[in-house]
Amino acid sequence: MNGIAIQIPHIDGQQDIEVEVKINGVKKQYNYRVEIFPWEACNYSPEERAECIKDLVGSYDPNWELAHIGMPTEEFIPITFRKKRQV
Repeated sequence: MNGIAIQIPHIDGQQDIEVEVKINGVKKQYNYRVEIFPWEACNYSPEERAECIKDLVGSYDPNWELAHIGMPTEEFIPITFRKKRQV
């Protein structure tokens, strides 16, 4: 199993999420961040939105990795990042 779904209350804007789980008795913590990016922040046409997303993810804080790209609207795109774990 690679993942489970957890319902999160709908809140407009950025969300910082901490999830603590026990797996076979071992406690682990995961950090997620949901960012809301307005399309107007990109210098791309609506047909080039995939390039915009690529640039947004590529220029994000390197301590975070892409976890999920949400359903876009005409105004924005929600993107979820997961904090990289220290090995």
